[in-house]
Amino acid sequence: MSSDSPVVLVVGAASRDIVAEDPRGWRLGGAVLFTSLALARLGLEVWAVVGADEEAAQAHELEVVRDAGVAMAVAGLQSGPVFNNVTHLLLSTAERIPLTALPRRWTAGFDALLVVPVADEVGDEWVGLASDDPAPLVALGWQGLLRTLVAGEVIRPRSPEPSPLLRAATLAVVSREDLAPETRPEDVLPLFAPGATLVWTEGAAGGRVLRATLPGAQPSVDRYPAIPSGNVIDSTGAGDVFLAAMLAGSLVPSLGDPTTLAAAAASLTVEGPGLEAVPDLAAVRRRMTRAPSLASRRPSEVSSRESGRPSQA
Repeated sequence: MSSDSPVVLVVGAASRDIVAEDPRGWRLGGAVLFTSLALARLGLEVWAVVGADEEAAQAHELEVVRDAGVAMAVAGLQSGPVFNNVTHLLLSTAERIPLTALPRRWTAGFDALLVVPVADEVGDEWVGLASDDPAPLVALGWQGLLRTLVAGEVIRPRSPEPSPLLRAATLAVVSREDLAPETRPEDVLPLFAPGATLVWTEGAAGGRVLRATLPGAQPSVDRYPAIPSGNVIDSTGAGDVFLAAMLAGSLVPSLGDPTTLAAAAASLTVEGPGLEAVPDLAAVRRRMTRAPSLASRRPSEVSSRESGRPSQA
């Protein structure tokens, strides 16, 4: 890691995800850990404020993230998020991470603020950190704000609402699965400030990159292709790694096209369990050379390629 690497401040809660194969009965996860580890392995400097309940704070997975070079401040929570990702059941809600958990030395000097709640545990007050001049880039993992969370109940989608977090976001990533099926990306884009970028991911079909404009103007929309994975073991964290790589590519142009970088990193993450599958830069660069998934292409592109004719699209 070079001394002039961009610095990213990440905030969110570690989650305990119920799994049968771990002797503890759970594996540590959460967007804050996946994004922090991915950013560090891509060569950026990372400061992470990690909310954690008593058990999560003692988990060995935290050392994996620290060993990658992430500077970490653990904010003790009386209640942290616990999920059963198979049944989509929330077993424990998350307490809010207070702004006072931020070390004083981290209040300035970062190039980007990455807000990645998993259970609505990051309040709007955190965006006040992005008020410096020049203002740091603000990136948002939106999923954790789009859930109705009641302990002991199945997680239900929550309609998107205006908030200071959304208006402050320069870059946001959301999966189409996190919103009602009838919702279109153009429907939610007005929640963001003009100039913001919204990445709408669609799994094997790739996704769309939209840029917010002034009211009444047509937003720009670009499609990007997915990169196919090998053997899919665990999809947990793939969206978080996508976001981290998208942010890294935006901050460090030499890493390559941000969406290609992000698609490659996400495709590698699903090939192993938990945090251990988060790839390093060398692996991501190799994967970036893999041909895009056929599922990402429009029918005309697929048929023309398979027939040997040039596409007219």
